[in-house]
Amino acid sequence: MFDYIKGLLTAKNFPYCTVETNGIGHLLLVNYRTIQALPEINSEVKIYTKLIHKEDSMTLCGFYNKQDRIIFDILTSVSGIGTKVAFSLLDEFETNELINAVIEEDYKSISRTKGIGAKMAQKIVLEIKDKLTKMDITTEIITSKKPDNNISNETITQAITVLQSLGYDKNEYQSALETALSALKKDDAQELIKEALKILSIF
Repeated sequence: MFDYIKGLLTAKNFPYCTVETNGIGHLLLVNYRTIQALPEINSEVKIYTKLIHKEDSMTLCGFYNKQDRIIFDILTSVSGIGTKVAFSLLDEFETNELINAVIEEDYKSISRTKGIGAKMAQKIVLEIKDKLTKMDITTEIITSKKPDNNISNETITQAITVLQSLGYDKNEYQSALETALSALKKDDAQELIKEALKILSIF
C-alpha cells in the first residue's frame, strides 16, 4: 500500500516513531537499529514501510532502508516468525551479516537472537536459504573488470547473490560492486557486500 513515507520526524520513542506528512502523523513500528539510525527530531526523513494487516489490527512497520524491509518480508514468510522476532533478528544482525549466517548455515549465531532457539534457527535456514541463493547469477562482467587484488570469483558470486536477493538488478549493482572491489583489501564476501550496500544506499 505504501512504499515509503517522506516527511518530518516528530517523535521517536522505541518501538515507535512518528513521521508527519501534509499535517498527518504516521505512527510507525520500528526496530531498535532503525531508531538509532534516525536523525534528530524535526529533521526530514524517508522511511520504507510495510503494512501488516491482521483480522483485529493494522500496523505500519518502518525500515530505515529497503534492504531491511526485503529481509523482513523473507523472514516473516517463515511460519512462526512474526514481526517481533523478525525485528529482533534485524537488531541482532546487519543485513549482510544475517544473509551470510543463513547461507553458511550458522545456526549457532542465529539462535543467539532473543526469541530464537536452536530449532527455530534451523527452520529459518531451511526455509529461506534457497530464496537467498537460487538466483540467476551472472559474474562474467564483474570478474572481467575486477582489480588484481586476489578477490576470488566465489566471493563475487556470493555478493551478487545477496544483492540480487535484496532486489537489485545488474544495472544497479554492477557499478557498485566494481567500486567496492577496487577498495577491498582481502578476499571477504561479507566486506564486499557491506561496501557495495554502502555505495548503493547513496543513490
